[in-house]
Parts: sequence; structure tokens; C-alpha cells
Amino acid sequence: MKKLALLLVILISITSCSEKESNLIVSGEVKGLKKGTLYLQKIDDTILVNIDSVVVDGDPMFSMETYIESPQIMYLYLEKVDNNRYDDRINFFADKGQVTIKTELEKFETSAKVTGSVNQEKLMEYREMIGRFNDQNLELIKASFEAEKAQDEDKLMEIDKKYDGLLKRKYLYTVNFAINNKDHEIAPYLALSEVFDANIKYLDTIYNSLAPGVKKSKYGEELKKFLKERRKEEKLEEKVEAQSDENNS
Repeated sequence: MKKLALLLVILISITSCSEKESNLIVSGEVKGLKKGTLYLQKIDDTILVNIDSVVVDGDPMFSMETYIESPQIMYLYLEKVDNNRYDDRINFFADKGQVTIKTELEKFETSAKVTGSVNQEKLMEYREMIGRFNDQNLELIKASFEAEKAQDEDKLMEIDKKYDGLLKRKYLYTVNFAINNKDHEIAPYLALSEVFDANIKYLDTIYNSLAPGVKKSKYGEELKKFLKERRKEEKLEEKVEAQSDENNS
């Protein structure tokens, strides 16, 4: 009897968890889209999964909904009827509430305008600046190609120094951006997605600066776990190096 009661409690708990009321509505318009299917997606344990979908048949307006524990990166995926292998996907930072996405069929990703999410606004601000870094990087790649073609070793060394400096500035900008936005979930997200291989002291600084609520968010918890793993790896590397030094002495 006790076992049956326990089983009922577990089943009720599972049912209540699976029937959580939606707290995120993603709606908008894809101008020019006559037929196709739109999917709302997210990463779950490194796998991209479909959460909701809507079939478009004449009306380019759409609306989908789901439940999220905390703000996170999500995707709007367009599967066209022509089965074009280059179907498009828009990634955006979803917050609880209403998120609106307006875009065009021909430029599905590049013409997308996302509103209703503070983290998305911060992400766009960050990407705008990073775009400038990327433009400078492309210029250096072009200069490097020309110097290599001309067999100009001095020029190549100069370009390498500029590239290292650019990379350092990009990392520092990202770290500072995260710290300056410590009250938003974009801070731990950038630490995990953009500067995960940076010196651990920078990642520690970002994590320690986070607001209490952000530390408890999806990306806050993931950053905490990631830092724990990084520390284990670094301690193991130090131990291996120490043993190596002892063997060589």
C-alpha cells in the first residue's frame, strides 16, 4: 500500500512538471513565406531538439510557445517545402514573456529583427562590436596572404603580432562586457561560448561578479560547473608536470 502511494506521488510530480504553464511566447512574421514549417528549438544536453512547431500555409504570421526555467539561447528554424538543404535558422536570446521575430524569406537570418528580450538587445550590442573585430581579422588574413605570396617574412611577423593583439583585445572586451552586464544572463553565456578557453582567473572574475539570481540561472549554473571541471583539469596538469620534473631531476 505504501509503495502504491509512493508511486502515485511520483506520477503526480512527473505530470505536474510536464504540464508547466507556458511562460514564453515566440511570435512574428516571415514576409514572403507561403508554405513551410517553422520550428522552435533549443539545445538540450548538447542536442538540438524541437519544442514547438507551426505549419505555414499562406499566412506568414506565426506563434509558438513553451516553458523555460530561465533566459536562454533558442532557435527559430525554417524548413521549406522545397527541401532545400540550406534551410535557415535564427538564434536568439529568449526571455520569459513575449518575444517577437520579424524577418524575410530570402534573407531569413540576416534580416531578422528580434524584440522583447533584454538579453537579446545585449547580445546584438555585443555582436556589433565583435563584428568590427572580425572585420579587422579579415584584413589581417588578406595582408598575411599577400605577405606570404611576396615571401615577406618581416611583414608576416608584424601581422602575427597584430593578430595576437587583436585576439587579446577581443577577449578583454568580452570579459569586460560580461562583467558590465553581470545582472543579465548574457554574462555567463558569453563566458561559456566566447571565452571558455581564457585564463581561468578571468572566468572566475565573471562568475564572482554575477548577481545572485543570474548565478542560479541556466548559464550561471553551467559556468559554475565548467569552472569546477577546469580547476580539476589544471590541478591534474600541474601534478603531471611536477612528476615529470621529479623524473627529469
